[in-house]
Amino acid sequence: MASGSAAIAPFRPIRGPVPEPRPLFPTIAMPSDTIQTAAPDADALSGRQAQKQRHNQNKLEKRLIRETGRAIADFNMIEDGDKVMVCLSGGKDSYSLLDILLTLKARAPINFDIVAVNLDQKQPGFPDHILPDYLRGIGVPFHIETQDTYSIVTRVIPEGKTMCSLCSRLRRGILYRVAGELGATKIALGHHRDDILGTFFLNLFYGGRMKAMPPKLMSDDGKHIVIRPLAYVPEKDLIAFAQHKQFPIIPCNLCGSQENLKRKEVTRMIAEWDRLYPGRSWNVFGALSRVVPTHLMDQNLFDFSGIRPSGQAFEGGDTAFDAEDFDAAAASASVRGENEHEGNDGDDAGLAATPGASNDGDPRQQAGGAAFPRVVARQRS
Repeated sequence: MASGSAAIAPFRPIRGPVPEPRPLFPTIAMPSDTIQTAAPDADALSGRQAQKQRHNQNKLEKRLIRETGRAIADFNMIEDGDKVMVCLSGGKDSYSLLDILLTLKARAPINFDIVAVNLDQKQPGFPDHILPDYLRGIGVPFHIETQDTYSIVTRVIPEGKTMCSLCSRLRRGILYRVAGELGATKIALGHHRDDILGTFFLNLFYGGRMKAMPPKLMSDDGKHIVIRPLAYVPEKDLIAFAQHKQFPIIPCNLCGSQENLKRKEVTRMIAEWDRLYPGRSWNVFGALSRVVPTHLMDQNLFDFSGIRPSGQAFEGGDTAFDAEDFDAAAASASVRGENEHEGNDGDDAGLAATPGASNDGDPRQQAGGAAFPRVVARQRS
């Protein structure tokens, strides 16, 4: 080794355990119960979920009652002294209709009676004990009409063809007769908003006419008034309500007939709109009550051939060259009544008139009064 260089000590490995490094900051001991590391209590979590579910179910029921009462008021469907025959098929819609009408009967400011009617058409496998047992259990007067229309339909309609149209016509005639025998003044059906929209599009696409399913109409024999109190209710709400109430549903395919494929196609279209374009189906539904005959082409509704310039401003006249602006959100809210009902889920919303309120601006009230006067008139665009 050269002189003057520093001597390097040979490397010797440390024997024994390596000492732990000293922490930069001293650790302060804490009581063991100051930090909670356990998972949330399963019972508390399920309790909160159950409370939320009850809250949502309560809101759903109030909404259904409110919208049904609003439809009844808008079209004066039920009046004092009426006897309402509720057509009960055993499906979710008719069960829901009966349940809601019973609630309204208890709360409405008028008196009316309810009788439930079921037509046993002798379809194979039809459980004829379910509806009588259910109706006795809730204490509702009822009548079961037994008519073997199934044999008639299967004899007339070729195998594999849809039997619904003929079956419906036969059922309608029987129910009209039963309504007369029972002294019913109104016949209530369980059609909902989506049924009305579907019928409109079927007529538009395949019938070449603008026609839907009215909330209230006179029967073709001129002897009965048919009402659809669920006209403002979307089907999804009725599905949720039926699940909540656990109605004893009877399947509607016992006859083995295929459902109308065109109606299924339209139903899928509406469901897709609701998923992708919220509010679109409500806008179309609202258009059914905001018809402008002067801007269509039906000469039976408007005398186009008789149009002459009058020199006076005409509110319904066409601006001709101006582009139209559409506020889709406002229109949708107006149709659904969101403007006046937002946050209002009161039990009696839409069921009783505000004390001391004037009916001067409501032509429905001037015409003799509605069965279910509205608290707030709906906004119209």
